[in-house]
Amino acid sequence: MQPHPKVIIMEDIKMRNYIKEVLKNMPTDWLSLTTHRLDIYDESLAKTQFLDQFEKLYNDNNTETAALKNLPTAYDYIRLGHPLSCILEWGIAHLNNVAPENVITFSSKTVPVLAILRKNLLANKNTQILYTDELPTFFDAEIVKRVYGYNFELKKVENASNVPEFNGTSVFISENDKIGAMDLNPNIDFFISLHDQLGSILVVNGKKNESYISEIQHVRRRETIAMTPANCLTALKALVSQAVIAHTKSNVAADKTSVLDSIKDITGSPTKALVASSGLSIQYAIMMGLIHDVLEKHKGKAIKFIVPPNCYGGTNDQARRVAACLDNVEIVDLPVDGENNMVQSIDTILTKIAAEDAIPYIIAEIPTNPRVEVPDLQQLKAVLSKERKTATGETAIDPVFILDQTFCPNYHFLGEGEILSTVRAISYASGSKFPSGGKCTAGYVVGNTKTAALMEKIELHLTLCDNEATALQYEILAEQLPSMNQRIIDAYENTREFVNFIHETLPGAKINFVSEELAGQGFTPSVFSLDLPTKGNTDAEKEAYKRALNLKLIDLMITEIPNESKFCVSYGQLKGCYWTIPATSTQGTTKEGDKDYIVRASLSPNLDLDLHKKVFLKFVEQI
Repeated sequence: MQPHPKVIIMEDIKMRNYIKEVLKNMPTDWLSLTTHRLDIYDESLAKTQFLDQFEKLYNDNNTETAALKNLPTAYDYIRLGHPLSCILEWGIAHLNNVAPENVITFSSKTVPVLAILRKNLLANKNTQILYTDELPTFFDAEIVKRVYGYNFELKKVENASNVPEFNGTSVFISENDKIGAMDLNPNIDFFISLHDQLGSILVVNGKKNESYISEIQHVRRRETIAMTPANCLTALKALVSQAVIAHTKSNVAADKTSVLDSIKDITGSPTKALVASSGLSIQYAIMMGLIHDVLEKHKGKAIKFIVPPNCYGGTNDQARRVAACLDNVEIVDLPVDGENNMVQSIDTILTKIAAEDAIPYIIAEIPTNPRVEVPDLQQLKAVLSKERKTATGETAIDPVFILDQTFCPNYHFLGEGEILSTVRAISYASGSKFPSGGKCTAGYVVGNTKTAALMEKIELHLTLCDNEATALQYEILAEQLPSMNQRIIDAYENTREFVNFIHETLPGAKINFVSEELAGQGFTPSVFSLDLPTKGNTDAEKEAYKRALNLKLIDLMITEIPNESKFCVSYGQLKGCYWTIPATSTQGTTKEGDKDYIVRASLSPNLDLDLHKKVFLKFVEQI
């Protein structure tokens, strides 16, 4: 039996009033944090754990700041979701009488469509995209079909109410200036509501489509970001007031100019920088732009993305997800750390790929993560420059080196006369690290003169995916980038001092950090990894002891220095010290054998170093 309409209206009013009070009392962190505490987070319960406890507060009509502050972490990264995106999704779910899991917000207006198309490609299922007025100008159906490999038909309709049944999936897209209830016609499987400055809201309609939810979430996790905290706040205010979404004025043109000028100055790159909503958003544009280039210039040739198996899990996972959708794309493992030499590995793999007459694209981090290793750059240049032959004796196509420079974004690789200026190379960085000081998630990419045409293709796909940085992200970067190089120097000095201290107080630990010689060449990261000494009779006992010791160290640090030391995945933040275990955080989707169960620490330019030394000494005394 359906609830009486009057009851529904009363419940809606209660919900709106509750959210209104929550917005008045919410912790400031909800709007400003980009990385979350892992000590109060259970990944298997992402979003649901937060909302279960939020729902209890709602039932008790409790909107006290202290109670809101005590809610568990919603997601481990802000780009995946956060308290405000969860509450927005919860509110929309209430209005539409669906479960909160069925509502997913995006910063992008294109990617929710791509997420459904991806699932249907792999399931070999038909898709029709329905729209009332016009599709967004940046949604190029021909490119989506040809480059992404997705299949669908477009159909203009009067409205959502009279859409007939379809043998496959029906996706209804509409542009809206209000946030609220939708006309959930059962013949429509997915409703995507586009909101000009904010992004989009996807509603999964009906039980039969709930199997899509985790895969759509995964696309949001890897190829884009959730609607940002600031934009969710705007959307929530519109939901509460039932008014048209307020348009905020911004200085985005001036901020963008400032950001592009800063990046040019910092990187020395001759090409215009492209700025995306996150590091993975820019990486997705890079991958799709390069694939597009091959389709135009080398049609029919196989594409090989060469990726370190233990690099950041997002990079690894995204590359494999792209390859899963396209028959001509394959991932080749690139061993780079520890016993393996990056340059030798690249040389061997490029020779093999040349013989196959395939197109090689290399994605690598310098310094590597989490082992913080730098290859011999002269040797790297030589290997990338070497002319190779196909099996038939023709000249093989030269590689493109895609450099993740997040750990040392100030090092000049690409400018005129620099080490990678004479080979095809592009460089990108996650903006949630040093570029913004941890204040936003935006990322950027630059190229050298040899990749100018590729950069145009990358820009095309950044635009198509509607993944460019938001106005507020540009504003934050414009504010933070000018001080970045000085912050890198100061943070490195703190890290070097702390590493030297650990070396003296716990000589049995293996520390992965750059040498003084490498630092002298300009590699000055402020992250190091720590392989703690262990004991036990068997390898399994030793591993178990070390893993427990890792957590003991982190727990002591965050307990004794709660205002500065955090159990978080971050780097390049403005203050404090962040600790994590790569195997359980940044390497989440990496194969088990390639994971690093070691401690990774990142220090900022502003922290109480003496106190951190004191607590570390206490840890040493306890073991």
